Amino acid sequence: MQPQLSRRAMLSGGLSALALAQLPTSLIALADSSTQEELVPFLDEQPTNPKRPMLKWQDLRDWITPLDQFFAVGHYHAPKMDADSWRLKVEGLVDKPIELSLDQIKSRPRKELIATLECSGNGAGANFMGAIGNARWAGTSLAALLKDCGVRAEAVEAAFWGADSGKEKIRDAEYDQNFARSLSMADAMRDDILLAWEMNGQPLGADHGFPLRLIVPGWYGIAWVKWLTRIELRDRRLMNRFMARDYVTIRGEKHGDQTEWKETSVGPLNVKSLLGRVTRQASGSLHITGAAWAQHPIKSVELKIDDGQWMPVQLDEQDHAPHAWTFWSYDWKNPTPGEHTLVCCATDVAGHVQPLADDDAIKLKKTYWEANQQYPRRIKI
Repeated sequence: MQPQLSRRAMLSGGLSALALAQLPTSLIALADSSTQEELVPFLDEQPTNPKRPMLKWQDLRDWITPLDQFFAVGHYHAPKMDADSWRLKVEGLVDKPIELSLDQIKSRPRKELIATLECSGNGAGANFMGAIGNARWAGTSLAALLKDCGVRAEAVEAAFWGADSGKEKIRDAEYDQNFARSLSMADAMRDDILLAWEMNGQPLGADHGFPLRLIVPGWYGIAWVKWLTRIELRDRRLMNRFMARDYVTIRGEKHGDQTEWKETSVGPLNVKSLLGRVTRQASGSLHITGAAWAQHPIKSVELKIDDGQWMPVQLDEQDHAPHAWTFWSYDWKNPTPGEHTLVCCATDVAGHVQPLADDDAIKLKKTYWEANQQYPRRIKI
């Protein structure tokens, strides 16, 4: 699996192909924008799809991802939504069912937060490594709205229905189905889950769920339902395609000589890190930068060069939010000429460690979702 990047033409010339770039103040992880640096290209980079926005790791500079670089994934055709006629229904096991216009939603108390959105398939292949971004979201509290509607004691989960729909074949018959995902009531009542209408200070774009989407910080993007039209509180589990068939990870667990196979619904983010950029400084040292993220805050990131020891890197403490990625950096003094392999490993505050590709957590995983293995990158200096 290799990241999707865009500078293949730079690979053939070694140092002679290094791109000279003036680095802005927003450059990843504590870079000094007053100096010029030379970009050292990764040798394993992949071509990009110009028709699809996707993060290009060697262009990663901003802690907040610009909208034109933010990925979008859909499962059915994106619906055409009219803000004036759109309504959100809250129904099911509530004392006071309600139907709200967009203006009524926006009149509720506004909340903002910064959170990283990652597609659960990100990292599943060489051309799908940039399905991640970090944004400032604005909306209103889901929990507060549900409390106003009166949550009944028998409600066990909240199901979120989008306007996008398609036909699904179930037991030899076809059914019209809207996209839907659900959260347990405990998760739905978190105070940081938003009904959002704004992204990076702009109204949601058509590909990002206009006019309203669900924001579930610390979870994979499949839970962030777009084009939201209905919230239903239920007394039994929703088991549709996106909860029970797709987005179900099949993973083996070793118990002595036995392997126990389990199916789990894709939900919270796994701990993960990637290298973003390598640049040569005027001093000759290499400035290595990257990002790390997880359901929980990042505790540490380590870097290994070739077959050396794991070394701690510096975490960026200036740009920080509980559910946003963390930028990190490392300065490699006096690097030796030739080809080198770099790999990073993140650990979160809950003690979860990013696994090697041959760890059972990855090796015994049979589905492509939740790919969070350590990912080596190669450079030539």
